[in-house]
Amino acid sequence: MAEVLRKIKQTEREAARKLSAAHDEASKIVADARKQSSELVNKAADDSVSNTQKTLDTAKSEASKSADKVIKEGDKAVESVKSTAQKNQSKAVEYILKSMSSL
Repeated sequence: MAEVLRKIKQTEREAARKLSAAHDEASKIVADARKQSSELVNKAADDSVSNTQKTLDTAKSEASKSADKVIKEGDKAVESVKSTAQKNQSKAVEYILKSMSSL
C-alpha cells in the first residue's frame, strides 16, 4: 500500500512538473507571437513610410518635369514676342514720328 501511495505522489509530482513546463511553453509561445506581431507591425509601418516617400519622390519628379516644360514654353513665347517686337520696332517708330509730325 505504501508503494502505491509513493507511486501516486510521484505521478502527481511528474504531472505538476509537466503542467509547469506546459505553462512555460505556452508563455513562450505567446511571447514569441507578440514579438512577431510587433515586428510585423513595425515592418508594415516602415514599408508604408518607404512607399509614401517613393510616391512623394515620383510626384515631385513629375511636377519638376512639368514645371520645366512650362518654363521652356514660356521662354519660347517670350522670345517670339521679343522677336516680333524687334521686327516691328522700326515701323512703330515711323508711325509715332508721323503721328507727331502731323500734330
